[in-house]
Amino acid sequence: MSKDTGTTPSSNLPWVEKYRPKQLDDLISHKDIISTIQKFVTEDRLPHLLFYGPPGTGKTSTILAVAKQMYSPKEFNSMVLELNASDDRGIGIVRGQILSFASTRTIFKKGFKLVILDEADAMTKDAQNALRRVIEKFTENTRFCIICNYLSKIIPALQSRCTRFRFGPLKQEQMVPRLEYVIAQESVKVSECGMKSLVTLANGDMRRALNILQSVSMACDEVTEDNVYTCVGHPLRKDIESIITWILNNVFSVAYNNTLQLKNQKGLALADIVTELHTYVHRIDLPLHVRMQLLEKMADIEYNLAAGTSEKIQLAALVAVFQITRDLLAKEAK
Repeated sequence: MSKDTGTTPSSNLPWVEKYRPKQLDDLISHKDIISTIQKFVTEDRLPHLLFYGPPGTGKTSTILAVAKQMYSPKEFNSMVLELNASDDRGIGIVRGQILSFASTRTIFKKGFKLVILDEADAMTKDAQNALRRVIEKFTENTRFCIICNYLSKIIPALQSRCTRFRFGPLKQEQMVPRLEYVIAQESVKVSECGMKSLVTLANGDMRRALNILQSVSMACDEVTEDNVYTCVGHPLRKDIESIITWILNNVFSVAYNNTLQLKNQKGLALADIVTELHTYVHRIDLPLHVRMQLLEKMADIEYNLAAGTSEKIQLAALVAVFQITRDLLAKEAK
């Protein structure tokens, strides 16, 4: 994401697009990657690129900034082919659209064409195998940039033909200045705890942070911690503290009913509650063997939830796990 860019006049654009970096110098993160690519562009020696890493870390923004820096607005459409996961990218597209674009030379323009394959981990193995020959054959006048979230889903033959760059999650100190810039441009009222919760919930994903900020600013007058968590549907810290108090101090039926009522009342997902409780467990001073047992059982519950089991049964299991741990600690204390 970027330091400072001119805003688009259109006010109904999503902020993610409105504040997308226009050139390489605008990007705020991964300085080592940006400086390397900048050198490639300056020396006109751009190799085939492979960008991978979690969503919202600036992969697409980086290659679009490179393309805008290399080509003028008039040249852009004729020199750049961008395909996303929403486009059909089976073997037919590789043999048809990509092949015809890569094979045609530019007569009046210097340099090479650029093919951007976004979310390439959704491509079939056949399409990836067909692509490796196209990459080799037309290297002279075309460069490829492959973007994906999971490197393991790209065949080794394609990986070896590209220069790989990993885009890690953004650090909090990188995200805050960018968010502050957007907040100033949009005249949004944000409290200190609101900013902290935005960055915490984003988990290094700048796109997610901007989307949450826009949603909360449209729904509420001020972006506060409570408003952010309510808008996202994530359990508040005080909710988690209440659940912990119930399941460690009350009898099973009371703890289960209170937690179920809170969950239904606030529309919380049990998976989110388990994630927050996991963080809480690491903060509590527990004997090592007790903590290991508790974490193992919580992992089983999360796995079961991901497999689509009943939330009520898994909630009962969660309360039971904590109460067994409580009884174990009481027994050991004696």
